[in-house]
Amino acid sequence: MRHKKLLIAAGLLCVAAGASAQNYPTKPVRIIVPFSPGGATDIVTRIVAQKLTEIWDQTLVVDNRAGAGGNIGGELAAKATPDGYTLFMPSGSVVTANQHMYKKLNWNPEKDLVAITNVASGPQIVAVNPGFAAKNIKELIALAKAKPGAINFGSAGIGTQTHLAAENFAYTADINVVHVPYKGEGPALVDLVAGQINFLTPNLSAAIGFVKQGKLRALGVTSRQRAPQLPDVPAVAESLPGFENLGWFGLAAPAGTPKAVIEKVHRDVVTVLNNADVKRRFEDLGMAPVGNTPAEFARAIKAESVRWGKVIAQRKLTLN
Repeated sequence: MRHKKLLIAAGLLCVAAGASAQNYPTKPVRIIVPFSPGGATDIVTRIVAQKLTEIWDQTLVVDNRAGAGGNIGGELAAKATPDGYTLFMPSGSVVTANQHMYKKLNWNPEKDLVAITNVASGPQIVAVNPGFAAKNIKELIALAKAKPGAINFGSAGIGTQTHLAAENFAYTADINVVHVPYKGEGPALVDLVAGQINFLTPNLSAAIGFVKQGKLRALGVTSRQRAPQLPDVPAVAESLPGFENLGWFGLAAPAGTPKAVIEKVHRDVVTVLNNADVKRRFEDLGMAPVGNTPAEFARAIKAESVRWGKVIAQRKLTLN
């Protein structure tokens, strides 16, 4: 009799969970962005959040928590109540590289988060202030080789994909340059425009407006081919054969978030990514929508984490 009651109780819980997911969300949803406003992660998040607001008829609050290469926002998301009302939109490096780079983390991306979907992917650019001496990739490399350690580059923070893209470029070009980390891509772009740093490898989506306005000069894009949004800008690979570096932005939730909620969020985000207006806006930014399944996304994160672990060890980028 007791066993029968347990089965009934379990069945009622399943029904309740299903009903809860079906009605979700019934209140505002917070999306934590681990970088400051104005960067690519923030831009992508706000595009998706706007459309989800229309689908869910609920407010989506974009909560920017910058610092420590995305770890401040990551820890906050990891320790949030796993009820579906806190989501997390990191750039790829936050969940694939930080655990290898930082020796001490108060959260574990693999254990503390559950993948929902890769939202969008796109290249970075190698950008300089228009007044900087180098007019192309070859000149930048030559300048850095002539003055080892004299050229610096900014990033959205230690371990971010803008940092790793520049490290990858420096490694491939065999140049000695100095890293200047910021608390987000937006502040780094502002200082590059002001001429406070020498170069930056921002996400194309965050920098394209500055380039088109003439406030920045794009020396190259990090995709294998030229970006259609900047057809006159060569691929870095045209000067460094084989070079490629792509970034991505994905959605996750605290571990323990009900599977039915994860599935609903995934379905609705895929609907957003198939929206013609969203596709156009992403295309204008040099981004491509992805929308893979939670299982596919989790496998991709794991594979990329292994790859970055090797690169970080080789480059000796670990921090206390």
